[in-house]
Amino acid sequence: MGPRQTVITVFSTPKPFTGHTNIIQRNAIQSWQRLHPDVEVILIGDDEGTAEVCEELRITHIKKVRRNEYGTKYLASVYEQAEDHAGHEILCHVNCDIVLMSDFLHAVKLVSKFTTRFLMAGQRWDVNLDVPLHFHKPEWENDLRRFTLEMKKQRPPQWIDYFVFTKGLYRGKIPEFLIGRPGWDNWLVWYPLSIHLPVIDASRKVVAVHQNHDYSYHPDGERGVWQGAEAQWNYGLLDIKGAHRTLESASYVIDEGRVRKNYRAPVVAIARSLVVVFYSLWFSLLDVTRPVRILLGLRPAESDRRNHPIQLPRILVVLGVAALLLWWIWSIVKLGDIPPGRGW
Repeated sequence: MGPRQTVITVFSTPKPFTGHTNIIQRNAIQSWQRLHPDVEVILIGDDEGTAEVCEELRITHIKKVRRNEYGTKYLASVYEQAEDHAGHEILCHVNCDIVLMSDFLHAVKLVSKFTTRFLMAGQRWDVNLDVPLHFHKPEWENDLRRFTLEMKKQRPPQWIDYFVFTKGLYRGKIPEFLIGRPGWDNWLVWYPLSIHLPVIDASRKVVAVHQNHDYSYHPDGERGVWQGAEAQWNYGLLDIKGAHRTLESASYVIDEGRVRKNYRAPVVAIARSLVVVFYSLWFSLLDVTRPVRILLGLRPAESDRRNHPIQLPRILVVLGVAALLLWWIWSIVKLGDIPPGRGW
């Protein structure tokens, strides 16, 4: 493939460039610029300091982006703006606190030779950085990689902070997710899988360095980000607009310098289905046995929760519920009518 196809457009939505956030975002952006002389970097949004940083570092700035009533950006608007302005066919959406190094571009080139349409993503590595990186030193990358690997803090497969994909993959498909809140990243993994496009896990190849930070940008801090009203909005969209997938479900992985099938993906799918069926049976069992459990004092009625006289030993409760569960599963299987579970 020609060199144009392996050079990328990197885009992100920064937070205000203040305090510690200013340091780590500048670290991230300058690392992207050093991936390749022709790499294109786009910042989207008009948060404090963004225009000045774009002018200083000579990168593209898109000011206007659709936001909700709290000022939070819509993911679809960010992606549409990026595609409209991107000069390359391969795009990378990356969080503005992630430092990327040469292994990242090597992975992109490897994948782009393997297939023409794809999503490549990977797990991040957490480190504490509170000073500017010394990009003028030739050894900056080796030093950072060694420091990161020594920390041994690679996040699990559901923590995904960069997405490399071919232009047009998500165009017109992204639900009204709010960026900076949970759920949308796992949807981005699910969607190409749902249309049978290759999803490649680059976690074994790429050391994507996440610079740790606080959550002071949200009025309710970390709890607000993960459990607040906007988080619930995103979770609700997952229920009706797609599903939740992690990198464990990737169809391929980069391993020992090549792209190969992810043989764990079918096992993960089977395990997910079994868990869904289990929970469906479990909650059905709870519904069926509620009157008996109230009668026996295992689940006192709401008006009598504090003073119910009957208390059975815990072991009898466990054995009784287990026996009922086994009977329920046997009767369902015998009838051949396993109810559908709620997808993840």
